[in-house]
Amino acid sequence: MSEKWRRYLLSTVTAVLMFLIFFMVHQIQLSRNQQRDNIKIGLLLDGDEGTPYSANYIRAMDEVVLKYGERVEVEIKYNVPYEKTEDVLTELAEDGCDLIFTNSFGYGEAAKKMAEKFPEVQFCEATCNNANEEPVYENYHTFMGEIYEGRYVAGKVAGLKLQEMIAQGIIKEDEAWAGYVGAYPYAEVISGYTAFFLGIRSECPTAKMRVRYTNTWSSYSAELELAEKLIEEGCVIISQHSDTIGPAVACENAQMEHPVYHVGYNLDMVNVAPTTSLIGTRINWAPYFQAAVEAVLKNKKIEEVVDGHIHGNDAGAGFKEGWVEMLELNHVIAAKNSDQVMEQTIEELKRGTCRVFFGDYIGVSPEDEKDTCDLREEYRENENSSAPTFYYVLKDVIVVEE
Repeated sequence: MSEKWRRYLLSTVTAVLMFLIFFMVHQIQLSRNQQRDNIKIGLLLDGDEGTPYSANYIRAMDEVVLKYGERVEVEIKYNVPYEKTEDVLTELAEDGCDLIFTNSFGYGEAAKKMAEKFPEVQFCEATCNNANEEPVYENYHTFMGEIYEGRYVAGKVAGLKLQEMIAQGIIKEDEAWAGYVGAYPYAEVISGYTAFFLGIRSECPTAKMRVRYTNTWSSYSAELELAEKLIEEGCVIISQHSDTIGPAVACENAQMEHPVYHVGYNLDMVNVAPTTSLIGTRINWAPYFQAAVEAVLKNKKIEEVVDGHIHGNDAGAGFKEGWVEMLELNHVIAAKNSDQVMEQTIEELKRGTCRVFFGDYIGVSPEDEKDTCDLREEYRENENSSAPTFYYVLKDVIVVEE
């Protein structure tokens, strides 16, 4: 090769390298320029600080503020009726919110509609399952913690207590009844009480369960009344998928020959029921909240930042990613070895070696008795969505119809 061609080749390569360097620097600078210094967040709730479910969301938002400080401004709307969802979301969007979280399945339809109306705002709907249904909007997302894991662990703690009561002669084997106050016969509730029951059964093989529905998410009086009925019907342990402290109060005030223990949800109930509150579980919304905020600040897609199981525009996770947590165990009343059983089960769930919806059980759909599920083949909850899908009632779970 001649000297002339060498020089030509060298100058060409140098020019290309200079162009590539310039292009990369430009892209980095452009990316930096696209990042936001601060954002405004809206939070729409079906309750307030006085309801454990909504208080759990407020707690997560407090963690966001603690982490990001002045970079975030938060506007919270409390006790929003479902029929007012569109009006309140419009108000939040027009107030300049860049990111809006909603906390109830009942808001899902309206939130998705508002996502179409305000494409510049990111809408994140908790507990719903419609993000990947057509039409799909890039700014509409759903998310939920895989709470069946926590329910199952709580059930094992309850089962240990029932078995201890049998061993001590407090109750007989056929008196090992658990009661469950559920809001509605939705998959979310049925999946939860089934996981709880299977946890109990793993430690107390003779246990059975009765379920009563309030047909509302949040009614102290209804939850209290149904818990009292379950206690009168012989239930020794009461749990709930409802929003108030009513069931815990019913357990603490029960006038029975033996204590009636409570297993809670969302909020530590020891202050409410110090002698009967056994354990509880909750979804920790903070990891998703923080990931969504980080994504919006950096102009990234939310699902690219979230640490969890991603299904299109939907995200969920369990103990492993910190989305599900156990509340404090009441060591004064808990059965022996409850701590060790909890820790071991949580580790198995993190490793994926614990099969929850599995065993010699047949489940029947409450809507069609011909629709059954045989758990001798494991049912993988949350395999394709963050929202629970298990919708079968097992034998030895009695749903009490009013």
